[in-house]
Amino acid sequence: MPDTPQVSPDPPDTVYHPMTGAEGSIIEIERFNLWYGDKQALFDNSIDIQMGLVTALIGPSGCGKSTLLRSLNRMNDLIDGLRLGGAIRLDGADIYHRDIDVIGLRKRMGMVFQKPNPFPMSIADNVTYPIKVDGVRDRRVLQETVERALKAAALWEEVKDRLRDSALGLSGGQQQRLCIARAIAADPDVLLMDEPCSALDPLATAKIEDLIDELRGRYTIVIVTHNMQQAARVSDNTAFMYLGRIVEYGKTKTVFTTPRSRRTEDYVTGRFG
Repeated sequence: MPDTPQVSPDPPDTVYHPMTGAEGSIIEIERFNLWYGDKQALFDNSIDIQMGLVTALIGPSGCGKSTLLRSLNRMNDLIDGLRLGGAIRLDGADIYHRDIDVIGLRKRMGMVFQKPNPFPMSIADNVTYPIKVDGVRDRRVLQETVERALKAAALWEEVKDRLRDSALGLSGGQQQRLCIARAIAADPDVLLMDEPCSALDPLATAKIEDLIDELRGRYTIVIVTHNMQQAARVSDNTAFMYLGRIVEYGKTKTVFTTPRSRRTEDYVTGRFG
């Protein structure tokens, strides 16, 4: 079998629907490149992400989706040999500028990972961890944060009578919703989700998708997913990535039903990926 997918050709640098200058953009990615040592992983990517909407990043494994997502809150910074080019701006400020407060940046961008990763502490302490790190000790504020975040994560009714129990005793789907509650406890502007349903069963996945729909508008959500049906269900805009490049970006319905790129069409119709 060939080592690379066999797809119909587009000119190698063609990008369809870049949506730069999109109305209401909160994140602007401009000609962004990333290298791990001598290996380039991201190539000249430029898109704008609109405030309050859900943006999905799709594409075959190894295409750079998670690398781009982790670049948005500088999670890649500790990787040896990392080099960057271009810019990513949050509310107009270059997040890679030498004067940027990286801790402050990450507070503005909550992160939910592929596998649920609750801390080995109580449900309540998991939720309040981000604001306790900031020095919040007022019991009333902590209690209000627990209730607010768990309600926002659609978990309050299931756990309100056992907030002091260990988070590790929750089901996988409940743990992931707890991680979402923890991510939004400090009221970030952006919620980054890296394949948040890949380790969950269909019922738990449906609850997470319903939750994403409920959070739309309150937060700008960027989700990496390998599940094209999920991207079609939950997102407003979709970017298709291939070999480190954003090939096509636009309204989700357009990308899935009338894509301009042959590579996008081949991927969404299942010819490769």
